[in-house]
Amino acid sequence: MSQRPLGFGIWGTGMIAEFHAKALAEIAGVKLTSAYNRSPAKGREFAAKHGIVFAETPEALLADPAVDIVCLCTPSGDHLAPALACAKAGKHVVVEKPLEVTLARCDELNAACAKAGVTVAGILPRRFGAGAVALKSALDAGRFGRLTMAGALIPWWRTQAYYDSAAWRGTLALDGGGALMNQGIHTVDLLLWLLGAPKRVSATAGLVAHEGIEVEDIASGWIEFANGCRATLASSTACWSATGFPAEIRIHGTTGAAVLRDDKLTAFEFEKPLPADAMVLAPATEGGGAGANDPKAIGHAWHRANLEEAVAAIRAGKQPAVNGAEGRKAVELILALYQSAQAGGTPVDLPLMRDPVLRKLGEKK
Repeated sequence: MSQRPLGFGIWGTGMIAEFHAKALAEIAGVKLTSAYNRSPAKGREFAAKHGIVFAETPEALLADPAVDIVCLCTPSGDHLAPALACAKAGKHVVVEKPLEVTLARCDELNAACAKAGVTVAGILPRRFGAGAVALKSALDAGRFGRLTMAGALIPWWRTQAYYDSAAWRGTLALDGGGALMNQGIHTVDLLLWLLGAPKRVSATAGLVAHEGIEVEDIASGWIEFANGCRATLASSTACWSATGFPAEIRIHGTTGAAVLRDDKLTAFEFEKPLPADAMVLAPATEGGGAGANDPKAIGHAWHRANLEEAVAAIRAGKQPAVNGAEGRKAVELILALYQSAQAGGTPVDLPLMRDPVLRKLGEKK
């Protein structure tokens, strides 16, 4: 007996909602049915484009019996209230990154959904690329030996017009942070997924190329992991290039080394090579980083894979690979880096016992 399609609603119809709509259109067994936006004009335009119903109010969206799952595509610091409403209505939630912008809000979101018996699925789609999966598999198999050193670099660019395009962008309340919390979080999440729990961090952050925002456009630091691996991290939206440079992760151990550029493995070397290793290698390229210069210039394939896995988990009554607890991890690490930056680089131990009190993250020099 075939299962009925799972119905999706979208709450918030800005840029990222397009990725969700396109991805859902390509997933078997689901149907995008409706959307809500606090701006009726924008919401109706989105609904007409995708041939779905525009819900005039959040209550109308959540009262629709055809909606089983809601994708929250609201600003980063406005995920909690919609998630609580979804939980109360018995709807599963898919939450765009970051899960929320404070640990307290992440915890309240997760606890409310658990109490209501609804699933939280996070959107951290770089985990689902073929290169990332191959790298994770090699790490889990112990092919790198003892992990010694790693590095992550996100040398991206955002125009001033990007920050000026919406009142919430670049604010601590609704963006939660800048180059780390908004752009770098995907790579931060990959570091955690690949290397495990962090133990201690140190960082510096600043504002060097933009005006009128409260968040950093450049941050750098180091992370010491519980397994002894040391990693450097640098993320920025102040690095112009004509084509955009990929986000990059390097991982080194006593018996292996790899370089992942966006989702292309450009180095994959082991003391004991396997015949299949060459199959995952891609030629290194200098340009074309996904999202490096233009957040809209990204394919939706990673979102599709992320959503497919979440749908399968919900149907099976299991936790998605990127659940609420996983989504919280990247937020905690980024907040620890911010806390260190505001204390002049003083090391901060993890786990954090409470949310840091964040003031303006970047003071232009």
